[in-house]
Amino acid sequence: MSQGSTGLGFINRRSFLVGSGALAVLGLAACATGQGSTGATTSLRFYEQKQEVIAYFDNLLRSFEQGRPGVSVVHDSTVAIAPQFVRGNPADVGCFNTNLELARYIKRGVLSDLSDLPSAGRIRPDIGSLSEQYAVYPGRTSVLPYSLAAAGVIYNVQIFEDQGLPVPETWSQFVDVCTALDAAGITPIYATDRDTWTLWQGLFDYSVGSLVDTGSFFARMTELGSDVGPDSDVSFEKTFAVPMERAKTISSFFNPDHAVRSYADGNLAFGRGQAAMYLQGPWALSQIALIDENLRIGTFALPVSENPDERQARVNVDLGLYIPESSRHPDEARELVEFLMRPENIDAYNADNLAYSTTKDAPPQSDERLAGLQPYIDDAAFYQGAGTFVPTSIPLGNYLQSATRSGNFDGMLRQLDADWRRVAGRNATV
Repeated sequence: MSQGSTGLGFINRRSFLVGSGALAVLGLAACATGQGSTGATTSLRFYEQKQEVIAYFDNLLRSFEQGRPGVSVVHDSTVAIAPQFVRGNPADVGCFNTNLELARYIKRGVLSDLSDLPSAGRIRPDIGSLSEQYAVYPGRTSVLPYSLAAAGVIYNVQIFEDQGLPVPETWSQFVDVCTALDAAGITPIYATDRDTWTLWQGLFDYSVGSLVDTGSFFARMTELGSDVGPDSDVSFEKTFAVPMERAKTISSFFNPDHAVRSYADGNLAFGRGQAAMYLQGPWALSQIALIDENLRIGTFALPVSENPDERQARVNVDLGLYIPESSRHPDEARELVEFLMRPENIDAYNADNLAYSTTKDAPPQSDERLAGLQPYIDDAAFYQGAGTFVPTSIPLGNYLQSATRSGNFDGMLRQLDADWRRVAGRNATV
């Protein structure tokens, strides 16, 4: 990742704002509306919530300012998005995970239409449609996908080679690999149940994705609402039955102490070569590299059927760009979006952060640790994780904790259906 001095950037911005406040006290606030002589005529607010890339975007914003005299950009990296909209003061440009939270604002039509921007025409349609699986406002392109994260089974190449094991292409091959590793006294899969998100991101999502069209499934579940149940055409209990059989088998190959291990424990253990596989995404790779930067790592899409052609990678639109309708400076905001979408900016960001650019002309991800997933991105053989469609009011992670310990995945699915009906019924009365 590019090294920027976040601390210095913050001090400079604060100094600028304090200076602007002083000018206002002196009666010179006209400079903020383009009538002064100081050069700073328009102040934009740019919001993104990923703390690990604050310095990276700071550098981009400063470059934008240099090429656009008269515009300054304040980098807002507060964690929560909702208060901005509740207060009626959202940032001029947002850069946020495309998920159920952002979907609220898409549905309400409070995000402006970006379809006429030149960069919108460069977005891959198959990636652009991923955002629409959560929500659509008729006639608008509310979000431009900026970064696509792809996840699969991270594996220790050396262990596989030492044991003479192939990268599995079918479900039975995967089980055979796990069985062979177990017989050799090697932990097949390191799991970290203590952090529940790791269970739904890995075990749940990977088991479901190549067997169920998640976008279509949840669209139908939303239509059915409180009518979801044993007799409905889709339900968790019915549609996810086979995937959860897979999940139950996979969990039998976890490290014995998985119930008390955290995400940090998993990165440490895998980095030390204490397991052959790890159900995590690219975000874990930098943490593993801190333990052993020379560890030979590969990634493959989990096969959950006997047809190799059905394998898919789990993806999510890690960042998407949007402009609220209430932006005070829509023209400058659109210029900033176009700047961020320039190939030299978007491609460099994604290469640096082990993700994939979302445009038609994007180069492949060059990191060899992710090479095994590139064909799936190229062929659009991917799915959004089922767990990302489940409302946070349904404690999916806790249910998975219980299921992996008890083996009662069927009961978990029935509970999910009951919770879905409850949430749908509550929303219908709001």
